Amino acid sequence: MKGKIIKGIAGFYYVHVGGRGIYECKAKGIFRNRKIKPLVGDDVLLDSLDEAGMKGNITEILPRRNALIRPASANVDQAMIIFAAAQPAPNLGLLDRFLLMMEKQELPTIICFNKRELVSGEELEKLCGIYRGSGCKVLTVSVKQQEGLEQIRELLNGRTTVMAGPSGVGKSSMTNAMYPDAEMATGAVSEKIKRGRHTTRHSELFSIGNDTYLMDTPGFSTLYLEGWDKEDLKYYYPEFEPYFEKCRFNGCNHLNEPDCAVKEAVASGEISNERYENYQSFYEELASQRRY
Repeated sequence: MKGKIIKGIAGFYYVHVGGRGIYECKAKGIFRNRKIKPLVGDDVLLDSLDEAGMKGNITEILPRRNALIRPASANVDQAMIIFAAAQPAPNLGLLDRFLLMMEKQELPTIICFNKRELVSGEELEKLCGIYRGSGCKVLTVSVKQQEGLEQIRELLNGRTTVMAGPSGVGKSSMTNAMYPDAEMATGAVSEKIKRGRHTTRHSELFSIGNDTYLMDTPGFSTLYLEGWDKEDLKYYYPEFEPYFEKCRFNGCNHLNEPDCAVKEAVASGEISNERYENYQSFYEELASQRRY
């Protein structure tokens, strides 16, 4: 039988087989010998061991279209990064780290600001404006008030979407809104620390329609840029690209160099100052990693 891994916990893989249901499976030892780890989102072949108990063995992992490192998943078409417009206030440094990861993995990305009912239209416009040149679709929704969700459904239709972001921003609530049967535990934001409790402890793929899957992932409070070359960082900022050839120096890193078109674009408001400041911070972070 052919199916798709929708969840993996403690060596067990839960495989959705169309028209039959979900089988609890183990992966054959041959995968360990080949150092292949099944991923959520993998299309697989399985043998049924106990039809009544819906248990089986994964015998083959079919070729992947892609594989993401974090969140670990396969055959993903796009990412949706969810942050709250408020409560908690959006950490734009963390958001930019997510975008760098997705850009490096060449994954089309949607930025979704939830809880839009908590901020003014002016604040929302400013927040969205920061990412207008990022190459991502930027949306605002209110899951609580059921606003903007039709646009999300259209973007998810027919695709496998990985959903990521910090805790407390409404990822599980979004999953519940898209797929009420998910019945996911939704955590209230801690009043004391204004941060979400971690309610999702593993990645899980939900079939929410015909060939449409949504993957909820654990909330991240930080992401480290490991294995990056600081000189390559600029290539993961799509809004910088139109200015590369206008800089005086071919190898311009857009920091202290004279006649830098990127810095001029920041000064004139063509490139978001917030995005540029995060770029500077990340560059310094990578430079210090090399130093020690």
